[in-house]
Amino acid sequence: MEDGFLPASRGTVALKSDSTLPQKRSPAALAVGMGIFLSRIAGFVRDRVFAHYLGNSDAAGAFRAALRIPNLLQNLFGEGVLSASFIPVYARLMAEGKQEDAQRMAGVVATLLALSMSILALIGVMASHALIDILAPGFSGEVRDVTETMVQIMFPGMALLVLSAWCLGVLNSHRRFFLSYVAPVLWNIAIIATLFLFGGRFVSSSLEQMKLVELVSWGTVVGAALQLGVQIPMALRLNKGLKVSLNTSSESVRAVIRNFFPALLTRGVVQLSAYIDQVLASFLGPGAVAAMAYSQTISLLPVSLFGMSVSTAELPEMSSAVGTDDEIAKALRDRLSNGLKRISFYIIPSAAAFLVLGDVVVGTIFQTGKFLADDTLFVWLILAGSTVGLVATTQSRLCISVFWALRDTRTPSKFAFLRVILTGFFGYLVTFPLRTRFDWPVLYSAAGLTASAGVAGWLEFLLIRNSLTRKIGYFSLGGSAIPKAWSAALVASAVGYAVKLSLPLSHPFITGVIVLGIYAVSYLALAWVFGLEEVSIVIRPVLRILNRRK
Repeated sequence: MEDGFLPASRGTVALKSDSTLPQKRSPAALAVGMGIFLSRIAGFVRDRVFAHYLGNSDAAGAFRAALRIPNLLQNLFGEGVLSASFIPVYARLMAEGKQEDAQRMAGVVATLLALSMSILALIGVMASHALIDILAPGFSGEVRDVTETMVQIMFPGMALLVLSAWCLGVLNSHRRFFLSYVAPVLWNIAIIATLFLFGGRFVSSSLEQMKLVELVSWGTVVGAALQLGVQIPMALRLNKGLKVSLNTSSESVRAVIRNFFPALLTRGVVQLSAYIDQVLASFLGPGAVAAMAYSQTISLLPVSLFGMSVSTAELPEMSSAVGTDDEIAKALRDRLSNGLKRISFYIIPSAAAFLVLGDVVVGTIFQTGKFLADDTLFVWLILAGSTVGLVATTQSRLCISVFWALRDTRTPSKFAFLRVILTGFFGYLVTFPLRTRFDWPVLYSAAGLTASAGVAGWLEFLLIRNSLTRKIGYFSLGGSAIPKAWSAALVASAVGYAVKLSLPLSHPFITGVIVLGIYAVSYLALAWVFGLEEVSIVIRPVLRILNRRK
């Protein structure tokens, strides 16, 4: 086992033993999961309304591309990087009783963040023309012009979202998880309200659709302000105010800065991977960009709901571990093994559903108005490609949280960089030489982009696991529970597919409710038969309600 754990005092008490892990972890993970669930449901409603008015049109593709470009600020400097650099230091100071030091450090970080985001937002607005050339080179004409205008509108809003990530860091460190993860609901509501207000008036022509997405861009800025505003009061109260300061002399501030840039590199290369996909997709047309965005909305749900909820809840607990290196390592192994097992129980059936019943999933969520059956097939193929790396990507999140808890943000960045290289290489092959050689249609190439990214994700996960094993010792990924979960998911998906074929033609939403409902019940029933203990977490509340009625 390697040295270099958190600088803890020897002989102090480590994290609670393995027997207490579920009781301590479950409420926090539930709070994160509920917040993410509500925000994702709001996101689904947003995308369903968006699809109803704009479908897979050029305007939809332009908006998706424009949203991703300034969103780089949020993804690079926001939640992921601050979670890696800020929360471990802040949580450790709080655990050691150094509340005043934690508050001063938080004030300096907030000041630096606000100043840097203001400068970067201004640069983004002024350099929007060059950004389009770099990140969406396949766009031209009216689509390109409208995309540039929307980038200029949305950049300040994304800067506000980065500042809300500071609030998230404070709230999470104090174990106030729900508010920080439910706040994005307001961002989604602002966009939905904009679509309802103006959608009926601007959909009859391509020109009007371009006007509509510009209005929706303003809605994203309003939503960002609401998301930040709802978190600030609680964050300031928990942090006992905010002292504006640029004093970086304290060791805690320096520790955050030292961890920030490697974490920024890790997050940056991951975002670079997503942007490589967007650049390549732009050569397939605006419709491919829009379809990939719809697919991502679905594929990220289990990653966020299960992977992020567990890893977010565990990070402050892992970061608060004190004791000898061996004590900390054992506590981290126990938490990691339990977390990975729980994640797999939910992610595996998600992957099976996306692969076998993806058309039902997509149709249930999006098929209405301008979003037609052909669009459903397009998005399903892309979604099926994303299942290749779904399990690996989700489990990597929790493993990376262990590195962050150990204040090691450099090691994950190395593997992420390799992942980007492979993603770009495979994506280039799929988009250009292979597509030309085999005369693939656009939808096959788009699906190949997500599948190739999944292959790179698996390689990254294997490298992360190997490195983490050397650092904290061997940890289990779930043992026999993994093949049992796959068996239950595949059999349940076959049942769902048979039900889909037997149903008469009806509205996609009605079909989805029936088929996916039967699939979920079948998976839980088979998981119970196979003895997967995680199923009790799902059905226990139902049994309690039934017992109360008796």
